[in-house]
Amino acid sequence: GYVQSGHGKDALKLFGKMQCESVKPDKVTFIGILKACTGMTAMEQGTQIHAHIIQHGFGSDVFIASTLIGLYAKCGNV
Repeated sequence: GYVQSGHGKDALKLFGKMQCESVKPDKVTFIGILKACTGMTAMEQGTQIHAHIIQHGFGSDVFIASTLIGLYAKCGNV
Protein backbone atom coordinates (compact mmCIF):
# COMPACT_ATOMS: atom_id res chain seq x y z
CA GLY A 1 0.00 0.00 0.00
CA TYR A 2 2.62 2.57 0.99
CA VAL A 3 4.82 1.96 -2.03
CA GLN A 4 1.97 2.18 -4.55
CA SER A 5 0.89 5.46 -2.94
CA GLY A 6 4.37 6.96 -3.21
CA HIS A 7 5.17 6.67 0.51
CA GLY A 8 8.49 4.85 0.31
CA LYS A 9 9.79 6.23 3.60
CA ASP A 10 6.74 4.90 5.41
CA ALA A 11 7.27 1.51 3.76
CA LEU A 12 10.87 1.44 5.01
CA LYS A 13 9.74 2.40 8.52
CA LEU A 14 7.17 -0.39 8.49
CA PHE A 15 9.77 -2.88 7.27
CA GLY A 16 12.05 -1.83 10.14
CA LYS A 17 9.20 -2.29 12.60
CA MET A 18 8.54 -5.76 11.15
CA GLN A 19 12.19 -6.65 11.76
CA CYS A 20 12.06 -5.41 15.36
CA GLU A 21 9.00 -7.56 15.97
CA SER A 22 10.62 -10.62 14.32
CA VAL A 23 8.05 -10.79 11.51
CA LYS A 24 9.52 -12.91 8.73
CA PRO A 25 9.18 -11.13 5.37
CA ASP A 26 7.96 -13.01 2.33
CA LYS A 27 8.78 -12.50 -1.34
CA VAL A 28 5.98 -9.96 -1.82
CA THR A 29 7.28 -7.92 1.11
CA PHE A 30 10.80 -7.90 -0.32
CA ILE A 31 9.61 -6.88 -3.79
CA GLY A 32 7.58 -4.03 -2.31
CA ILE A 33 10.39 -2.73 -0.13
CA LEU A 34 12.85 -2.94 -3.04
CA LYS A 35 10.43 -0.89 -5.15
CA ALA A 36 10.31 1.67 -2.34
CA CYS A 37 14.11 1.87 -2.35
CA THR A 38 14.13 2.18 -6.14
CA GLY A 39 11.57 4.98 -6.09
CA MET A 40 13.66 6.92 -3.58
CA THR A 41 17.00 5.91 -5.15
CA ALA A 42 17.92 4.67 -1.67
CA MET A 43 20.92 2.54 -2.60
CA GLU A 44 22.23 2.06 0.94
CA GLN A 45 18.89 0.74 2.21
CA GLY A 46 18.49 -1.35 -0.95
CA THR A 47 21.85 -3.00 -0.36
CA GLN A 48 20.82 -3.81 3.22
CA ILE A 49 17.53 -5.28 1.97
CA HIS A 50 19.50 -7.35 -0.57
CA ALA A 51 21.47 -8.87 2.31
CA HIS A 52 18.21 -9.73 4.10
CA ILE A 53 16.90 -11.32 0.90
CA ILE A 54 19.91 -13.61 0.78
CA GLN A 55 19.63 -14.42 4.51
CA HIS A 56 15.98 -15.40 4.09
CA GLY A 57 16.68 -17.68 1.12
CA PHE A 58 15.12 -15.58 -1.65
CA GLY A 59 18.39 -14.84 -3.48
CA SER A 60 17.50 -17.00 -6.48
CA ASP A 61 13.90 -15.80 -6.90
CA VAL A 62 13.47 -14.48 -10.46
CA PHE A 63 10.99 -11.73 -9.52
CA ILE A 64 13.16 -10.45 -6.69
CA ALA A 65 16.24 -10.59 -8.92
CA SER A 66 14.45 -8.54 -11.56
CA THR A 67 13.44 -5.95 -8.95
CA LEU A 68 17.03 -5.83 -7.66
CA ILE A 69 18.32 -5.19 -11.18
CA GLY A 70 15.88 -2.28 -11.45
CA LEU A 71 17.14 -0.88 -8.14
CA TYR A 72 20.81 -1.13 -9.07
CA ALA A 73 20.16 0.25 -12.57
CA LYS A 74 18.25 3.29 -11.29
CA CYS A 75 20.91 3.96 -8.67
CA GLY A 76 23.68 3.70 -11.31
CA ASN A 77 25.31 0.50 -10.07
CA VAL A 78 24.82 -1.79 -13.07
